Amino acid sequence: MLRPPVAKREPHQLKIHGKTLVDDYFWLRNKNSEDVVTYLNAENAYAEEMMADTKSFQEQLFQEMKSRIKETDQSAPMKHGDYFYYYRTEEGKDYRIHCRKHMTMNALEEIILDENDVAKGKKYMSIGSVKISPDHRRLAYSVDFTGGRTYDIRIVNLDSGRKVDTIEQVGAQIEWDWDSNAIFYSKLDNIHRNYTVTVHVLGTRSPEDETLYEEPDTSFLVFLSKSSDKKYLFIKVYCYGSETIEVRYLELERPDRGLETFLVRREGVETDIQHHHGYFYFSTNLDDQMRFKLMRTPVSDVGRASWKSVIGQSVEVPHPWLLAFENYLVVGKRKEGYGCYMIYDFSAGKAHDIELPESACALQVPDDNHEFESDSFRFFFSSMVTPTTVYDYNMATGELEVRKADEIRNYSRADFVTERKYARAKDGTKVPISIAYKKGTTMNGRDPLLLTGYGSYGLPNDPLFGSMSLSLIQRGFVLAYAHVRGGGEYGKLWYHQGKFSKKMNTFTDFVACAEYLVREEFTSRDRLCIIGGSAGGLLIGAVLNLRPDLFACAVAPVPFVDVINTMLDDTIPLTTFEYKEWGDPRMRTQFDWMIRYSPYDNVRATEYPPILITAGYNDPGVAYWEPAKWTAKLRSLKTDGNLLLLRTWMESGHVGPSGRYEEMKHRALFYAFFLKTLHIAV
Repeated sequence: MLRPPVAKREPHQLKIHGKTLVDDYFWLRNKNSEDVVTYLNAENAYAEEMMADTKSFQEQLFQEMKSRIKETDQSAPMKHGDYFYYYRTEEGKDYRIHCRKHMTMNALEEIILDENDVAKGKKYMSIGSVKISPDHRRLAYSVDFTGGRTYDIRIVNLDSGRKVDTIEQVGAQIEWDWDSNAIFYSKLDNIHRNYTVTVHVLGTRSPEDETLYEEPDTSFLVFLSKSSDKKYLFIKVYCYGSETIEVRYLELERPDRGLETFLVRREGVETDIQHHHGYFYFSTNLDDQMRFKLMRTPVSDVGRASWKSVIGQSVEVPHPWLLAFENYLVVGKRKEGYGCYMIYDFSAGKAHDIELPESACALQVPDDNHEFESDSFRFFFSSMVTPTTVYDYNMATGELEVRKADEIRNYSRADFVTERKYARAKDGTKVPISIAYKKGTTMNGRDPLLLTGYGSYGLPNDPLFGSMSLSLIQRGFVLAYAHVRGGGEYGKLWYHQGKFSKKMNTFTDFVACAEYLVREEFTSRDRLCIIGGSAGGLLIGAVLNLRPDLFACAVAPVPFVDVINTMLDDTIPLTTFEYKEWGDPRMRTQFDWMIRYSPYDNVRATEYPPILITAGYNDPGVAYWEPAKWTAKLRSLKTDGNLLLLRTWMESGHVGPSGRYEEMKHRALFYAFFLKTLHIAV
C-alpha cells in the first residue's frame, strides 16, 4: 500500500462559549493557494492508485449500466399550445436534445436545443431552466459551465435559430412575461443567494435591466413561478430552514401592473398558491404549523377575513405543493409515509386521492403540465423494483394511462422483492426501512447490504428505482432506504423531530435501522455498507463517529461535515438561511447541541471502516474544504489501516461530473469501492 498524503498542520484557534476549538486544517479553505491544489491533486493521485486494481471492473460496471438503458430514446411528448414538446437522447451522447413538432407527432421534427452542442469544448455543463415563450417563437435557457451554480441565460429566436440575448453570471430561474418580449430572472449576491427578481426586455443591454423585487434579508431567497393559467407571476420569498414563505404576485397582463403582497412572512408559515378564475387557491399551515389547509380567497380581496376553507380535511405534507387546471386542482400530500396526489374537483366541490399501482413508491411531477384546459395530469412513478413510468391521470374518469415506461434491458420485475420493515428508535419511534433484493437471496446474515440515508430539510428519502444499482443487487446485495426523522416521509412532524435541537434523532434513527438489519439477518456488520451525500453526508459522518464498529464501509459524496465552522461564516453560501435547520453556533445552547454531532469536531482516535469521500472544487453548496478537512483529520487520528480516499472533482461542483455517462462512471467508482473493501471478487 502506498503512503497516503499527509496534510500539513497549521493550528487555528477558535474561542467560543468558553471553549477553544483547534482546527489544524483551516488553511485548506484558501481555495486558490498552491498548497491547497497540490494537496487535493495528491489525494486524487492516491485515490487513483489505490483503486487501480479495480479499473477493469469499473469499466465492466460502466458497460453494464450503459447496456441496461435505451441509449437512443425519447420522452413522452407533451402538448403545449400548437406543439408537442419532447426531448430525446442519442447513443454516445451525454446530453438531451430538446425537440418539438407542430400540431401532430407526424409533423417534421424541429430541434430547439441540443445540449450536446452547448457542451462542446466544455469540461462541465449543466442546464438550469428551459423555457418556451408564450408565442412559442423564442427559447430561454440557463447554463452553468463550472458546477458553481452560476448561470448564463441565453435567449434564442426559434424562427431563425439566432441568439437574441445573453445575460451572464446570474441565477438559473427564468419566467417569460406574457407578451414574449421580456423575461424575469434572478440575480445572485456575494453569498450565492437568489436575491432579486429582475426584468430583462429583449434587445436591451442587461445592465439596464429593471429590478422588480430585491430581498435585503440574507436569511431569505427568492423563487419565481407562474400560475398554471399563466396570468400571474408569483415571487416566493422563503427561508427553508425556518420553513417560512412570503408570497407576492404580479398580474402580468394588467397595464398598470404592480407587485402586490398576498401573505407577509410569519416564521414557520409556508404557502403554495395558484390562480383559478378570479380566486387564489392556496395551501397554508397558518393555523396549524404541522398540517396544511386548502383555502381560497377572491383576488379582489386577499385579506384574512375573505379566506374560506375549500375542503374540511387538512393535508399532511412537509412542504405545500399545488397545480391548477381548468376543472381540477392537484394537491401534493403524504399518506402512510409515501407521496400521493389529491384531486379537487372545482365544480363538484369534492376531493379524491389518485389510486396508485403500488403504495411503496416515489412520485415526481415533470415541468410539462402546460395545458391549463386539460383534464390530464402527468406524473412520474417508480418504486425500488418498478422502473420509472410516466402516467397521465384523467381527472374526470379516474383512469391511469401509461405514456412511457423506462425500458430496462435484461431486467424482470418478477425476479425482485420489495418490502417495508420498521426499526425501533431509542425513544420508541417506529422508523421505516424500504428494502429490495433479488428473489432467492439467502437472508442468513451473510448478504452484503447497502443502506442509504438523508434526513434533512423535510425532504423524503423516497424509494426510487435505480437502474445503476442493479449492478449491486444482481451481485447479491440487499438495498435499503432508511426513512429517518428530519426527512418528510410523515409530513412536518417527522421533519421537526429530526431538525434543529432534535437533529440527533436523525443519526440515532439511522443507527437503529442498521442494528435492525443486522439483528434480523438481512446482513452483518462486516457486510453493511452505507452511503449518503450532501446533508446525507452529515448523516454518514455523524454515525461513523457514533458507531464506527457497526459498518463495513462508507461512501460520502460532498458531505456537509464541518458544521460549526461553516455555520459561523455568514460570507459563504447557505449559512444565513440554514440557522433554523441546524442551529446558530453563536448562541450557547444551540452551539452545545451542534458540537455534539458535528462530524469534523467529533473525529477521534479509534478504528473507522474504509471510507470514500468526494468533493467538488467549485461546489457552492458544500465547499470542497469540508470533505478535504474531514479526510485530513480522519487520517491523522484513526487507529486502523483501512482505506480512506478523497476524490475531488476539480472541474465540477455539487453533483460531480456532468453528463449521463460520467454519472455512470462516478457510480461505478462507488460500487467498486464497496466490493473491493468487502473483499468480493472484482
